[in-house]
Amino acid sequence: MTAQLFILSAPSGAGKTSLVRAACERLDKLMVSVSHTTRPMRPADKEGVDYHFVDEAQFHEMIGRGEFLEHACVFGNFYGTSQVLVERSLAAGTDVILEIDWQGADQVRRLMPESCGVFIVPPTREILENRLRGRASDSDEVIERRMGDAVEDMRHFANYDYLIINDNFERALDELCGVILAKRVETLRQSTVNEPVISKLLS
Repeated sequence: MTAQLFILSAPSGAGKTSLVRAACERLDKLMVSVSHTTRPMRPADKEGVDYHFVDEAQFHEMIGRGEFLEHACVFGNFYGTSQVLVERSLAAGTDVILEIDWQGADQVRRLMPESCGVFIVPPTREILENRLRGRASDSDEVIERRMGDAVEDMRHFANYDYLIINDNFERALDELCGVILAKRVETLRQSTVNEPVISKLLS
């Protein structure tokens, strides 16, 4: 396999999705895995772009068939990553990003220990709360719950290979792209992808 699997985790409101979207626009051969979910579609959602939307019966059938690389229940809805879709993309030479929480990351690491983990945090709790309130889509009760969950999520940062503090978006984006580009030029990957070049150099 000549491509890299990246696991990106962050508390809600840390800016992970915006960073991932910008990284995919900046770098070639990089994609985000589209998860399956039982969450109801929102007006702005697009099937196959934001999520693959399925009902709970379908989701549990997929679990039974062993189709998920990882899956979890978050706020009463199920989310899962298709193992076949991820492996197919990696085999085609495309780096894949999984946007999942620390629990899903633990599941993926057990199956694919060569994956690279990146954790993203906000600079302060106050900024995180302001970002959540700025969405104007959640009640105070929901925001309080998300803040509690965020603190618990951030306790797991040490299980990841890289930590990015999203204080300045452009700097955080440079750091994320730097991680991706560094993994692309690791000796094992370079010597595999560019085997003809290396062979000619050494012959």
